[in-house]
Amino acid sequence: MLEIKNLIKEYETGKDVKRAVDNISLSVPKGSFFGLLGPNGAGKSTTIHCITGIAQPTSGEVLVDGTDVVKNYREARTKVGLSPQEFNVDIFSTPAQLMDYMGGYYGIPKNVRSERIKALIERFDLQEHKHVKFQKLSGGLKRRAMLGRALVHTPDLLILDEPTAGVDVEQRHDLWEYLKEMNERGKTIILTSHYLEEIQYLCNHIAIINHGKIVANKSKEEFMQGGQSVEEAYLKITREDNGTQN
Repeated sequence: MLEIKNLIKEYETGKDVKRAVDNISLSVPKGSFFGLLGPNGAGKSTTIHCITGIAQPTSGEVLVDGTDVVKNYREARTKVGLSPQEFNVDIFSTPAQLMDYMGGYYGIPKNVRSERIKALIERFDLQEHKHVKFQKLSGGLKRRAMLGRALVHTPDLLILDEPTAGVDVEQRHDLWEYLKEMNERGKTIILTSHYLEEIQYLCNHIAIINHGKIVANKSKEEFMQGGQSVEEAYLKITREDNGTQN
């Protein structure tokens, strides 16, 4: 579903050039639940921005279901749904309106849009809140509205950047079940999260980015060999890599 080949992304910072992503290659099979981990500033968000067209790669290639995200931006963008960490929405709009705007952006006819929005409102238990302004919603309901917005154009690939940040424990577990169900129905999902128990519960494959490079890329079972948790494996790998960098 996603193929990243030798991706480099550099930014100019005054007279210097910062390499945020340093020649990474990554493959995400269709139907997988893929965890993308790394410390703050490691390159996760930049990689996501290159996949979704928010940022343009300095060099390398990114293919979504075989479609080049630079050469065929419009087609590639229809294949990806993004639920970002930040709430980049009109806070005075309702969940129904947010989904409707996004459906219109993708050129979905109004009658089709209406049916999809109705189904998403029901799926994410937003019936009582569909006409409530976004700013009035709880953290968990905001995250559900963001997921609905990301799914309204029925993308093949769903990217979730810290989808349960600021959500209480009970609502977080509810969201886990929604995500697990979507994946079991065949949706390919990439998840970034600082809650490593979330990654361990949901993902079947995990890659770790540190200092702009992939430092680990293997199945969850391989991470957990010897009875260690994903969190223990993650800390060991990043600490060793930080020691190498120093």
